Amino acid sequence: MFEDFKEVMTKEFEMTNIGEMSYFLGVEVKQAEDGIFMSQRKYAEQILSKFRMKDCKPVSTPAKTCMKLRVNSNKEFVNPTLFKSLLGSLRYLTFMGPDIIYALGLVSRYIETPKQDYFITAKRILRYIKGTLNDGLFYTHSKNAKLVGYSDNNYGGDIDDGKSTSGYAFHIGSTIFS
Repeated sequence: MFEDFKEVMTKEFEMTNIGEMSYFLGVEVKQAEDGIFMSQRKYAEQILSKFRMKDCKPVSTPAKTCMKLRVNSNKEFVNPTLFKSLLGSLRYLTFMGPDIIYALGLVSRYIETPKQDYFITAKRILRYIKGTLNDGLFYTHSKNAKLVGYSDNNYGGDIDDGKSTSGYAFHIGSTIFS
């Protein structure tokens, strides 16, 4: 059936079969008998170089515990183009690294008024990325797949407006965050 589909697609559209996918839109794909490993190592390394963080000291978490940012920060402003570029680059990394979503969401609240403390917080995420370059997602074949979910809440945790932050993550069967 797969071969028939490929034949129909080749006749209908201008396309060629160049083999198994290995790199697409910043995602590296390594296919093996036991499963598929996907990562964004190359893209992450490019981001670290772009923001001059290639030789930074890694940290174990993307944000400090109990991190609180304020709208009325008295720190000086930073280049808004640089700040937005950093956040956009990090946003693209959330595809393979859902562990940075919370920290990135917090700092993204201040994208219109980029100040030094927000920029330092975003750079900490880069330091975390530096320590997780070899991580990725490994998909194996499983007949015992089951859905597992996790959630967390921070009720009234925003200093400025008292809003809450919540999040959740799900995975099926043998999908592993390594």
